[in-house]
Amino acid sequence: MVDLEQYLPILIFLFVAAALSALFVFLPMGVSRLTGAHKPDAEKLSEYECGFPAFEDPRSQFDVKFYLVAISFLLFDLEASFLFPWAVSLEYTGWTGWSAMVIFLGILAVGLAYEWKMGALDWQ
Repeated sequence: MVDLEQYLPILIFLFVAAALSALFVFLPMGVSRLTGAHKPDAEKLSEYECGFPAFEDPRSQFDVKFYLVAISFLLFDLEASFLFPWAVSLEYTGWTGWSAMVIFLGILAVGLAYEWKMGALDWQ
């Protein structure tokens, strides 16, 4: 049987972390609501990012290609973040580390070839 008393510090830590997170989120919102002037008008609610009204409904659906490009960027950005520590520690990992990275890069290359073949990188 597992002794659950050893998990009590973890539960206390999680409770304190959740309470502090909620405090950091909701306390500034409440203080600003109580102390700030909350008087929205047409000028405050107007477009401010580009200076003119949007061409279409801002809640319209985006083309899936935006998401595919973003995911591809994240994928290859993570690949670069794995390559730097691997290159630094290659003398310690030896052939095992080298072969693991070749397998990793091979899997990424297969994914890129599949993405390219499916037309995810073609922009109209």
